Amino acid sequence: MKQNSSLFRKKTVDQILKDANSAEGSGLAKILGVRDLVSLGIAAIVGAGIFSTIGVASYNGGPAVSLLFIFTAIACVFTALSYAQFASTVPVSGSAYTYAYVAFGELFAWIIGWSLILEYAVSNMVVAISWSEYFTGMLKGFGIVLPGWLTVNQETASEAFAKLHSAAASEMSIYEKFAAAAYESAPTIGDFHIMLNLPAGLVTLLITALVYIGIRESRTASNIMVVLKIGVVLLVIFAGAFYVKPENWSPFAPNGIKGVMGGVASVFFAFIGFDSISTTAEECKNPQRDMPKAMIYCLVICTVLYVLITLVLTGMVNYSELKVSDPLAFVFEKNGLDFMAGIISVSSVIAITSALLVYQLGQPRIWMTMSRDGLLWKRFSKIHPKYQTPSFATIVTGFVVGIPALFFKMDFFVDLTSVGTFFAFILVCAGVLYLDHTGISAQSKFRVPYLNGKYLVGISLILAIAGLAIYGQEVIAEWAALTFAETIEHKLLTIVFWIVWVTLSILSFQNNFSILPVAGILTNLYLMTELGSSNWLIFAIWLAIGLVIYFSYGYRKSKLA
Repeated sequence: MKQNSSLFRKKTVDQILKDANSAEGSGLAKILGVRDLVSLGIAAIVGAGIFSTIGVASYNGGPAVSLLFIFTAIACVFTALSYAQFASTVPVSGSAYTYAYVAFGELFAWIIGWSLILEYAVSNMVVAISWSEYFTGMLKGFGIVLPGWLTVNQETASEAFAKLHSAAASEMSIYEKFAAAAYESAPTIGDFHIMLNLPAGLVTLLITALVYIGIRESRTASNIMVVLKIGVVLLVIFAGAFYVKPENWSPFAPNGIKGVMGGVASVFFAFIGFDSISTTAEECKNPQRDMPKAMIYCLVICTVLYVLITLVLTGMVNYSELKVSDPLAFVFEKNGLDFMAGIISVSSVIAITSALLVYQLGQPRIWMTMSRDGLLWKRFSKIHPKYQTPSFATIVTGFVVGIPALFFKMDFFVDLTSVGTFFAFILVCAGVLYLDHTGISAQSKFRVPYLNGKYLVGISLILAIAGLAIYGQEVIAEWAALTFAETIEHKLLTIVFWIVWVTLSILSFQNNFSILPVAGILTNLYLMTELGSSNWLIFAIWLAIGLVIYFSYGYRKSKLA
């Protein structure tokens, strides 16, 4: 009974597989092969990140952002290998939530599941808002202009309007001037200006309807859109290469390492998605074989595309001009290729739709799995008898994503998405260390390649400290100038990073940990330190809400109780 009343009660692999195959949990159609999984992964990864946030990252870091894509991809490869091992061990729909249930127990599983809800929902809000910007741009190309108050959110418009009547008015971008005009022309109730992003809400509604109808229809739509999307990206790379001016690559890192790392949230957001295919494990024909292959293929393909496209973008125009919401179309327009810009705008709408589809597919399946375990209300695990999809969870997802997308701005969501995702990634990498340590890895059809980190983790720590002492004088001076309160506010995560590295060095020496999952933990944690403290505050509030739900419902209703 002690185990059953514990916050850290765990599920065995056999128990999870039995639950998934039980009458209540079965019913999902097993139709996905490795090609379908790669297609879904690319659909999720190559979305708003490359069509939208890549511009802001390039503006902050210059051409050197291409190196940040490589660094972030390496962090994702370590994580993808860990996901792949878990997916081959526990081939069910819960993704990192289910993996945490096996490795760390129920409380951690709940926290991860709650974090994933944030990741998927917030990611889709960003994608929906980005889709709206491209869609309204495409309509303008056809001479159809929607009223500004139906395409801009309240906060963006009011900020632009305030800027218009300030000393900074001369620095306003074209989009800010449009938002300010929309604010002025919007209908009002008293002093309140009625503004909403209608296209973002409508596209969420349509995608939710498609996901509700079935995985087969979703797969077909995704495959078609991915072929088109990759075609557009290759068109940008090959056509843009003829207009690259090498002088635009100098200076390569105009704002130094700080400017490059300032784009971490945007660049990392561009990679989020490879983990989403693990939520479709129960709809795979052979998840143990196909999941690991699909994750690695996705990351390799997308990293090559990202690096090439960043170099082309920063080569076609100066990095300082790329702070726009549609960078791919903008660079061709800037070079007088309006026809190409038009093609990209139309294609981008379709391409971003596919990313929206995959995230909207993933989130209901997380909720479904949590509901099966008794941690969420039973209706979330209800499978539609005809469409074989988690019907109630899909409808709720539509509301959770669609309503905020109508009213909020994109910048706020990008960093917040990354916080929840890093947290999940670190626990998945740590979970693999647990599987190895306890011998559960023997059941895994795929395993992270083992490289003994007994000495390597500690040696790398010593080398990092030595490098900081020799080359990091500026960083050390910056730290020395901070007060204790400022250090806690701005550098707490960096302190945690070094403490974790020391701890992992000791544990690796004692337990012969594999270096790859350890590298996954450290690279993800380092990238986390580059995110703003305000995002962490919002994430903490989100977790607090989740814990209230867990202790008031999930802890008592859990099947393990």
